[in-house]
Amino acid sequence: MVHPKIAEVIEYDVCTACGACVSSCPAGAITMGKKAEIRDPDNLDLYSFGAAPNVCEDCLTCSRICPVIDGYVEDEFANVKRFFGAKSDIQGQDGGVTTAIVRSLFNKGEIDCVASISRNDKWETEVEVFTNGDDFLRAKGTKYTYDSVLSSLREPFKKYDKIAIVGVPCQAHGARLISENVNDKIVLILGLLCMESFYHDTFTEKIIPEIMGLKAEDVVKFDFGKGKFWAYTRDGEEHSVKIAEVAPHARNPCHHCCDYTAVSADISIGSVGTPDGWNSVMIRTDVGEKYFDLVKDEFEIIEDPKPGMDLIQKLATMKHNNNSGHYLEVCEKFSFNGCGIR
Repeated sequence: MVHPKIAEVIEYDVCTACGACVSSCPAGAITMGKKAEIRDPDNLDLYSFGAAPNVCEDCLTCSRICPVIDGYVEDEFANVKRFFGAKSDIQGQDGGVTTAIVRSLFNKGEIDCVASISRNDKWETEVEVFTNGDDFLRAKGTKYTYDSVLSSLREPFKKYDKIAIVGVPCQAHGARLISENVNDKIVLILGLLCMESFYHDTFTEKIIPEIMGLKAEDVVKFDFGKGKFWAYTRDGEEHSVKIAEVAPHARNPCHHCCDYTAVSADISIGSVGTPDGWNSVMIRTDVGEKYFDLVKDEFEIIEDPKPGMDLIQKLATMKHNNNSGHYLEVCEKFSFNGCGIR
C-alpha cells in the first residue's frame, strides 16, 4: 500500500482539520474528531469502516486536496481584482457582508446550500449545512474557534448542485482544491480573514474564564484590534487583554499557516482596513465578481476605505514572517517533495 501524503501531515501535527479529505475520500476511509497528534493511519479505530489499509484504495485523492501539501503563495494579493468597504443592514461581526451575500443569493435561487458554522449563547459551535437565508442568520459573527467545515459536504455533494462555502483560509484553500480536483458542485467560496483560531476547550475553559475573567454567556462579541483581544458583554462593557496573552493558546496548525486573507476564495471578507461597522471586501475571481454583482444593491459601498489595504498587507506580512519558517521546517521533514511557498 502507498501511504497518502496526509499521513505525514497528521503525524507532524500540521493538519489544519479543514475536512476536505473527509468529504472527498471515495472510500469514506477518513473521519474527524480525533486530535491530529494521535491520529495514526494504521490505527483501525480511526476509520469509519474500521480497517484503514483495507479501505484505502490508493487513489491519493486526499493528497491532492490537502492545503498543507499544496502549500502557500508568497503574494496573496496578486489575484485581488477589486478592494472596497461594504456594509449591509444585518448586524453581524461588523458590516454583516458575508451573511447578506449568502441570504441574497438564497433569495435569488443562486445557491442550494452553504456550509458554515453556527453558535449558541455559550459560544458552543456547530458545523451546519444551511438551505435557506433565514436559517443562515445563525451563522453570523466571528467565532474564533475552529470547526471542520468541509467535512460536512459528503451528503450535500449527493443532494445539491450549487454549494457555497464560508470558511477561514485553510477551508477556502481546501474547497478550491476539491473544486479543481474532485467535485465541481462548489460554485462560490467566501473566505474570512484569519490570523489564528483556538480549540473549543481552550477558548471556553481557558481564554474566556481565566485570561479574560468572564462568563461565556455574558459575551456578545469578540474581536482583535489595536494589539488587544476584546470582549463585549451584554451590559455594554468592553474588556480586553493583550494579544500576547492569548496568542500562545492558538491551535498548533495555525502557527504553520501562511495565508491571512483566504487567497483561494472567490471573495475574501474581513473587518480589517475599514472603519468600525464596515467590512473589507476583496473580489478575487470572475466568479466572485459575478456573484457580488448579483447582490451589490444590498450594500453601502466605500471605494477607498481607510486605513485600507496597507493595514491588511501589513498583517499578512506579519503572519508570513511569524509562520513561514515553522511551515518550511516541517516541509523538510516530509518524505515527499512539492510543498512549500511559491
